[in-house]
Amino acid sequence: MRWLVGWSSIAANFGTAGAVGASGEGRTVHPVGAQLLWGDPDPLWAVGDWRPDEVRVVTVAPPQRNVPGGTSAPAVTRLAVLGCCAASDEELRVGLFAARGGALRHLTAWAGSYTAVVQVGRRITVVGDLAGARPVFYTPWANGTAYATAALPLADLIEAQLDIGHLAALLACPETPEALRDSTPYAGVRRIPPGHALILREGSREITGYEPVASLAVAGPQIEAGRAIDGVRDALVEAVRARLTAPRHAPETLPPDPGPVPGMGPAERRAARGAPAPGIGADLSGGSASSTLALLAAGLPGVPGTVLGHGTGAGERLLAVTFNDLATGDHEAREPELERARAIAANPRLHHVVVAGGEETLPYAGLDTGPLTDEPAPSLVVAERHRGRLAAGSADHFTGAGARQVLDAHPARLADLLLDRRRRHLLRPVTALARAEGPSPQSLFVPLTVYRAARRLARTPYRTGLETAADRLLAANRPGGGPPGGPVGASLAALTWSRPGPAARWLTGEALAEVSVRLTEAATRPTSVQRPGEARARAALTRHAADQRILEQAAEIRSQRLHAPFLDNQVVRACRDLPESLRVQPGARTAVLRAVLAGTGIHDLPTGWGAPTQAASSTTARAGLRAALPHLIALFDAPLLADAGLVEARVVRKALRAASEGEPVPLDGLTDLISTELWLRRLLSRRGTCWTGTAAPRSRAVAGGVPQRPTLQA
Repeated sequence: MRWLVGWSSIAANFGTAGAVGASGEGRTVHPVGAQLLWGDPDPLWAVGDWRPDEVRVVTVAPPQRNVPGGTSAPAVTRLAVLGCCAASDEELRVGLFAARGGALRHLTAWAGSYTAVVQVGRRITVVGDLAGARPVFYTPWANGTAYATAALPLADLIEAQLDIGHLAALLACPETPEALRDSTPYAGVRRIPPGHALILREGSREITGYEPVASLAVAGPQIEAGRAIDGVRDALVEAVRARLTAPRHAPETLPPDPGPVPGMGPAERRAARGAPAPGIGADLSGGSASSTLALLAAGLPGVPGTVLGHGTGAGERLLAVTFNDLATGDHEAREPELERARAIAANPRLHHVVVAGGEETLPYAGLDTGPLTDEPAPSLVVAERHRGRLAAGSADHFTGAGARQVLDAHPARLADLLLDRRRRHLLRPVTALARAEGPSPQSLFVPLTVYRAARRLARTPYRTGLETAADRLLAANRPGGGPPGGPVGASLAALTWSRPGPAARWLTGEALAEVSVRLTEAATRPTSVQRPGEARARAALTRHAADQRILEQAAEIRSQRLHAPFLDNQVVRACRDLPESLRVQPGARTAVLRAVLAGTGIHDLPTGWGAPTQAASSTTARAGLRAALPHLIALFDAPLLADAGLVEARVVRKALRAASEGEPVPLDGLTDLISTELWLRRLLSRRGTCWTGTAAPRSRAVAGGVPQRPTLQA
């Protein structure tokens, strides 16, 4: 886990050189195992196993100014960029000058995934990303404000307790920013929204957005489809090139090879030792997103291996990893995907590795061995599954995470088309939904039903929509109060300003009532209202980016970096320029990525490329739940969530047994409950803190445990 932390306070010195307290003793506090980037009065540290090329600091010292009585000390102007950034040193200086004048958007225009921190005198600016994969957190502390890219260190710093209201909102409305607000699981620790920056001036703070917000009534200027796809292609190519041109790294601590093992090659032996291969790799599942990145990375010029020559063997330019799930026994469903992966891996610039997964890689496996993450997320229950696949990957590994969220159309975007008076573009998506319903008398009414729901959303004001959602949330745990099933039911449920999450049906009435109060208060709070489809799509992207961030922490392999180019700022911006009329068409994501590859000279794609595989993932999740049922029942024998007043243990145990027997229980909701309970147990069993020094906090965060059935605070 890697993070940066710093603070801004009224005091001239506190932390690096020490400050003189009331008793005259020097008091210091600093993070454990940190690398100091700059010191007092507003220090900044990088914590964790950062690579040397991932931490860059550019400093510009202005000339001294003559003032009456002598010369004044020059105001230090510097920029720290942490992560993968393709900008040159000169481009960083230009961005620093632009940010000094207030043009913060320049700091987010470079290819890659990174966090930028600017210091101009005593003014500190921390810039978050657009997707939410690199969030920024802050908290009041020591007559000032401390900030970090992880919430847990700040919670340790202020010895924060659990925010039960946030956990309730996270389970009840995970994709509703109005319910989550700016809170975190730790009381007193806040987050800035995606697309915003935190500005600190001697302890005072301001949160400002750097992206233009579209009007609710008038659509922004539309770019024609061809130009928009070209923009996506250029952004993806630059994002992949940013990783290819970065220095390559070999694993720092590679366990010794025990020698030849029957039935295992060098790649399998290395994966068993838990170390990634040197060089660059990519997922190759046969899907459109991962295979697009693999083909782009194989075709672009770059640095194939490390400076010592690792990873430069013939035919090993890029290591393509395909996961073959052997535990479910559904070989016929997986075979087309494997065939597509093999056809793509026939490229001579790819080295294909197939990782076979047994019962030990099913979802809900290995829940007792995972690390503590910054926040709870559904990805905790599949971390062991991903870790087995990533162990066979490379030190720099591409994943297609985020492609569905940035390219596909959220169902609520149909309402945006009606706001723009473009009704004819609704014909193909509603017809596709009718076909998905199957041949039945009800399918004849699907187009009209979906059109009415989209028109209702387009005509519903923001405040009315949230108030209606607050009322609907109160009935979410009643029989029949959950969302309808099937693709049509899911689309109709999504055609609202807010909807209950899949875990809401198992929450207590008190928890739902408190989240309902949050929504009601948000409805009366002044805010910049976006169009319904755009707002829901951005919320879904933020939810997925947060889950991907936690997955990287939960399945982390030392010396390995996971790269998700679809969550980069420039790729997100380019995808937002795609016309709504193109997004809502069936198969739009596959068509866009096919055009991206064609624009780079790649035309030979296997038959069925881009076919969906959601049914197979549902079967795998249910098989994993059946295998882990005894452990999950024991997990909810005396759950901490019940101590917090969020669920009733017997209700969750009954739902687990019903899901294992094949009843139509939403597995996503159970996953949310299991991952949150698991995270709470790991948090409370934690020892130690992130800070040291004479003024370090005396106890860790949540040292008092989970309060017994508290009154939730809205």
